[in-house]
Amino acid sequence: MKRNIKNIILISAAALAFCGCEDFLDTRMDVFDTIDRLETRSATLTNFANAYYAPMQYGFETIDGNLFAAASDEAVQTAPVSDVSYFNRGLISPDVNPLAYLYKNYYEGIRAAHFFIDYAKDGEEFLALNRDTTTMYNPDGSIYNTSNPRAYKRDVINLNWQRAEARIAEAYYYAELIKMYGGVPIIQEAEGGNGLYQQATYEDVVEHIVRLIDENKDKVCLDWRVMLDETPENKIADVANWNFRDNTGRFDKTSALAIKARVLLYAASPRNNPENDPAKWERAAEAANELIQTRKAIFEKGFGFGEGGRVPQPYTMPVNRKYGDYFIKNNSTSDLESIFLIRKANSSTPERLNYPIGTRGGNSGITPSHNLVDSYEYIGAQTANPYVNRDPRMAATIVYNGCEWNGVTDFDQSPGGQFDQKTNGASKTGYYLRKFLAPNLNLVEGGSTDHLWPVFRYAEVLLNYAEAMNEAYGPDADPKGYGMTARQALTEVRNSASTALPAVTAAGKADFRKAVKHERRVELAFEDHRYWDLLRWLDAEDVLNKPIKGAVVRRNNLGGYQYSFTNVENRVFHKRNYYLPFTRKEVTNSNGAITQNPEYN
Repeated sequence: MKRNIKNIILISAAALAFCGCEDFLDTRMDVFDTIDRLETRSATLTNFANAYYAPMQYGFETIDGNLFAAASDEAVQTAPVSDVSYFNRGLISPDVNPLAYLYKNYYEGIRAAHFFIDYAKDGEEFLALNRDTTTMYNPDGSIYNTSNPRAYKRDVINLNWQRAEARIAEAYYYAELIKMYGGVPIIQEAEGGNGLYQQATYEDVVEHIVRLIDENKDKVCLDWRVMLDETPENKIADVANWNFRDNTGRFDKTSALAIKARVLLYAASPRNNPENDPAKWERAAEAANELIQTRKAIFEKGFGFGEGGRVPQPYTMPVNRKYGDYFIKNNSTSDLESIFLIRKANSSTPERLNYPIGTRGGNSGITPSHNLVDSYEYIGAQTANPYVNRDPRMAATIVYNGCEWNGVTDFDQSPGGQFDQKTNGASKTGYYLRKFLAPNLNLVEGGSTDHLWPVFRYAEVLLNYAEAMNEAYGPDADPKGYGMTARQALTEVRNSASTALPAVTAAGKADFRKAVKHERRVELAFEDHRYWDLLRWLDAEDVLNKPIKGAVVRRNNLGGYQYSFTNVENRVFHKRNYYLPFTRKEVTNSNGAITQNPEYN
């Protein structure tokens, strides 16, 4: 049974309609429809298996229909009126929270997961309806693979994966909820009871997530790129010739472990670990290592299907890779760095929103800050041109003055230039987004392309490991024998960007911590990490209260460019903003079950 990510929203909308909930949670579970009122058939089973994936957030649409980067110091929203401005001005409140829809969506996902598990209790019987499930044998006792028994057995294997995937999806949604809100209600079933659920502590939700992962990590598919081992049980399904590669986009073991590793890293971080308990950092390091070792074993065993299967692959990140290529079109689907991706139908929306205003159909959108640009290291001598000899990830992420872009050999933002900064709707910062955007897309004549959102990729895992290992043991110690120090993990990420980057020489925990923070900023730019990293590190009160800077471009007397830098936007971040507020309606309807986060009135 294959799942097409492009159709999942349509499929799940139909499936969730059976649930009959208009205003979903308000801390109460709606019981309008019950399982016994649904038609028992395999197609309905398929619908509900898809439904728990639908609420996953497609990062290209998080706020203002665009990336969330402008909520942090990564970027500025060009539009004069935007929802992200509530974050920028410190105006988030119980009455104004542009991300409140995610709270509802994620609980819908949790309910869909529970609902599927309840509905699929007799799933094997559903799958057997109106089909021959008898295994037939040749005279010599070998299995005669008639299509019906083989297909049925494959469907049963897939059903068991889906049951475990539902639990992994639940863990994912709770991970996203506590990232935003801290402690939230834990929903134990799809329906029944009095419908009221008590708010759990942050720590209790973390343990719930870890339990869900640990209980189900070996029940999901190992990796959608790897054929199954042929056991006597699996032989009926002819697993050696079962190519289920198209199922990428569903949870497997590595993506399950990625959820756990990120959750435990966040749980060990200063916001959630104020006493800096080293055991929490050790646990985070162990979780990241579990994923690294699992991935290593998978890669060494090999990918592939059929007679050409089990081809070993390199498990480390390649050096000097073309960083920007990973993020455009559908390149990430075949890139071994990918762990979990979200895909939707082809479109031109990210390009239409974020191409420069000087491009036909472009609207400038979210524009990178000079704060971010200036964080890219030099790999050669500094010159009057501030964009020369920088970490190559800068040029792969940002459109800057004088660069080549979409057939333009000299991106000119000086007065009178094609992309004059004084043009109405032009970037306030002097920069535009390049990362994720397909080059040379014709926005006027209906051009479109794939856009895959990287929820988890291996570079983040290495950075998670480097951070946790440093905080637990220091930059160069490996007392547990994991086979890699914090410095080695960080170096692998940096070498994948460019072996010309200078070696990280920071000796102590504190200095190495700065190096890890820096690397996360540039490697994971615009991937919806920066804002949440600043929160979990308790750095937001410092960083997000500083002005956003931009570049001003002019021509000098020789016809070249000269640059100055100025503040383009002031930002406000309050201490209360380290957690998002529950909506006023949510707190009121909970009848005391939910306590509002501190300092929100």
